[in-house]
Amino acid sequence: MADHWTEVQKKLDSIREKQLFRETRSYQGIDFCSNDYMGLATNPSMLEFFQSKKDIYPFGSTASRLVRGNTTSMEQFESAFASFVEGEAALLVSTGFTANFGLLDSIAAPDCYVFTDRLNHASILDGIRIAGAKKKYYNHLDLGHLRSLLEKLDLEDPTRKNKRIVVTESLFSMDGDSPDLKTLLSLKKEFGFVLVLDEAHAFGIYGPSGKGLVFQDLDPSEIQSIDYRVYTLGKSLGLEGGIIVTKQIGRDHLVNVMRSFIFSTAPLPMISELASFALSLLGSMDKERENLLSLASKLKDSLKQNGFLITNSTSHIVPILIETEKQALFYAAYLQEKGLDVRAIRPPTVSTPRLRISLNAKLTLESIHRLVEELILVRKKWNSL
Repeated sequence: MADHWTEVQKKLDSIREKQLFRETRSYQGIDFCSNDYMGLATNPSMLEFFQSKKDIYPFGSTASRLVRGNTTSMEQFESAFASFVEGEAALLVSTGFTANFGLLDSIAAPDCYVFTDRLNHASILDGIRIAGAKKKYYNHLDLGHLRSLLEKLDLEDPTRKNKRIVVTESLFSMDGDSPDLKTLLSLKKEFGFVLVLDEAHAFGIYGPSGKGLVFQDLDPSEIQSIDYRVYTLGKSLGLEGGIIVTKQIGRDHLVNVMRSFIFSTAPLPMISELASFALSLLGSMDKERENLLSLASKLKDSLKQNGFLITNSTSHIVPILIETEKQALFYAAYLQEKGLDVRAIRPPTVSTPRLRISLNAKLTLESIHRLVEELILVRKKWNSL
């Protein structure tokens, strides 16, 4: 029998040889990598609000929400959030990962088919896996391919006895691109599938008051036809947690069957208070949203003009594609030494190594110019090796 730690060491050695070894690192320098898109994690008003509430709540929630971990503030936040995004009901959970994972495990089953964009987040793919559903990948953003898969299944199962679920992100975090939501909703109407839409990276930035891409691209009836919308508190709201928006009957179902909700310690009591306050700030941040998207446009133009290869990003997430893992690590280390917090993203997270430039509302045009200048310098340094 092989020794466990010998096996572990061999695996780690292999990871190192491939330039894929990961380690935790504290952050420093100008933020070009976090998901704090609207800068609320360090917003002075948020900090002041926290100080005014810190003596009211216990440190921890002490139990799951179905035991003693539930608070009135959690239910108030759920109600406020559902109202903000014009949904019927919402369920707060500990993380965005928990939201996707638990939701799909709760609504999928071995006798149903789940159609998933090939680049969907790990939380989505793991939820499908644990549910034991029949997973059908469609090519990234290729709704024509999705249609062909749905048509093929209709030929095999013309009575639609087996449930079909389609799940996609509205904005992909490693490529910065989005599906055609109008076409997606047209397919839903034609084929009658359950639709799960993850708005994690779009919420707070797009649509009126930052309500998300669905409010930018869809009409009210189309929005209401989306069965489940998944959001996170850990990005534009600057906190941590996940929230699922659905019908009241959908919330009731999840409360009763979603294992990652039932058996998890509830979020910290302070989180829901802060989240409600953050939500009130978010709606009035149109100027910050406009500035963020303007910076993103300028950065993409500048990178292209200077010969950098980027994805087909339509957003504030601007991935720079790099040839090798070693080169990506070299670029990131150089930029961090220069006070610019940029991180290398490598397989298996993505198929092609890259620097994921994630912009936020606190950045300035000067910091964008500096980033491009340092990228030009590090490219020269790499090419001279």
